Amino acid sequence: MSLRINSEAPNFTAETTQGKIDFHQWIGDGWAILFSHPKDFTPVCTTELGYMAGLKDEFARRNTKIIGLSVDPVTNHGKWAADIEETQGHKVTYPMIGDTDLKVAKLYDMLPAEAGETCEGRTAADNATVRTVFIVGPDKKIKLMMSYPMSSGRNFDEVLRVLDSIQLTAKYNVATPVNWRPGNDVIIPPAVSDEQAKQKFPGGWKTLKPYLRMVAQPK
Repeated sequence: MSLRINSEAPNFTAETTQGKIDFHQWIGDGWAILFSHPKDFTPVCTTELGYMAGLKDEFARRNTKIIGLSVDPVTNHGKWAADIEETQGHKVTYPMIGDTDLKVAKLYDMLPAEAGETCEGRTAADNATVRTVFIVGPDKKIKLMMSYPMSSGRNFDEVLRVLDSIQLTAKYNVATPVNWRPGNDVIIPPAVSDEQAKQKFPGGWKTLKPYLRMVAQPK
């Protein structure tokens, strides 16, 4: 199954370092970030999991849970977490999924159906495509997907930035321009007429082109 933005995030049950979860129930009424890794004890992913551990409170302030996935057993995850804390300086306190039967990796179209049914004997290179970030909204739909090659560390500051954008645009029916940061001006979408915009933004806006209207970020 091919996943796209606004596809429903496939639900699943899985064992994690914090017990068995039902993904949709675990998300609850908030937001979630699922980020996947090709194998435990890999160098780039070690830095990524540590950095995400350091950002956990930032995501929590945005009503967003984070969860990792690796196609290795949960028991390995626990040992890997000790290495992550030692080398990266942050304790992993979010759950990590053990996807030993490759079920979630296939469900999210990160591995082909013919990839087999076990992580045994598979190398990181075999699982190279299991390096995707998904942002899932309270409606359980995918809001963002980003896939990275195995050799390139992911920019989780960018994930935080785009989460701010997605949450803002969902709440206020605006759009954000290139390189937007919280506090910067935003765009009034073309679907919002000038008359409607007057009601929403009584302080006015700047019209650069009829289709490009800039306004202060709603608070």
